[in-house]
Amino acid sequence: MTRKHAAWSLVVCLVLSFIISCAPAQQKPEVNVVWPLPPDEPRVKFVDIFWSSLDLKKQPGVAETIFGAEKVEGFTKPYGIAVDHQSRVYVTDVGRVMVFDLPNKNFFSIGIEPGVGQLRVPIGVAVAPDGRLFVTDVAADRVFIYQNGRYINAIGESGELESPSGLCIDKKNELLYVVDSRKHLVNAYSLSQYKLVRTIGSRGDGDGKFNFPTNIAVDAAGNIYVVDTGNFRVQVFDAEGNFKRAFGKLGDTPGSLARPKGIGLDAEGHIYVADAAFQNFQIFDQEGNILLFVGESGFGPGKFNLPAGLTIDQDDRIYVVDQVPGSFQIFQYLGEKWKSRQQGK
Repeated sequence: MTRKHAAWSLVVCLVLSFIISCAPAQQKPEVNVVWPLPPDEPRVKFVDIFWSSLDLKKQPGVAETIFGAEKVEGFTKPYGIAVDHQSRVYVTDVGRVMVFDLPNKNFFSIGIEPGVGQLRVPIGVAVAPDGRLFVTDVAADRVFIYQNGRYINAIGESGELESPSGLCIDKKNELLYVVDSRKHLVNAYSLSQYKLVRTIGSRGDGDGKFNFPTNIAVDAAGNIYVVDTGNFRVQVFDAEGNFKRAFGKLGDTPGSLARPKGIGLDAEGHIYVADAAFQNFQIFDQEGNILLFVGESGFGPGKFNLPAGLTIDQDDRIYVVDQVPGSFQIFQYLGEKWKSRQQGK
């Protein structure tokens, strides 16, 4: 082949690659799954499921088109999940936090750089309003703090934390709550100085006591909701850490709890609890009465095998991690916020 022919071939390849890269990305088929089933009024609907970075449906650039697709990043065994105000989803997995930037269809990882701040077994994750990312690492017995993807600090002196798991941020009172499963308590830290403010609980089965707690959430008023996994219940405390009430008991009927994990609250104060044994998440009112359960065993939309982390964003979208085979799903609570947005369209 002459140089002229080679040059023309390269030009043709570049033009074709540009055309291909500008073509619209293939869209996921729309899945209409709601709970409860008709004719009852739907309260929750399935939105999307993510198995890997490929599900972002990022449009390939010229380089990817010519030299091959970019690396697909899949889950190993995810657990915790958080969402920031820019709709970036943070999922803890073995050795890293996987970040799914949904609006921009980008993917990247945090905590993979060698040295201080490198993650080994991250569990819980939470995002502050200023973008700071807090991640518990059960292998390091620390809470690592990142900003703009880079390590900046850590919480947990030697012996202070034994098995840090779930954590959440109280925006109103500027506190970070960290659950320590092995110490059977919750630590509250200043969000500005990272100093220990108070400790809630000790081991036991009475009011205000825990047996291997795992996850935590806080409402707009500062009330604290702790998943007391070993006691098969959720305990509620006020903003000062005083016990208020508890709900849940071991059982296999709706409203019971068997292996409760992730927890979150929507804008109307409903409490969502993921249960790894039931392979679903249940929705309770403030008194602990069961309102609805969502999900069943299996693979695909609305199906779970080992649900774990759960969070709810400012638009009442519900995010749930399924550890096996590794994914997270998004649902929408069809409440007043959602109805207002529909009317405003």
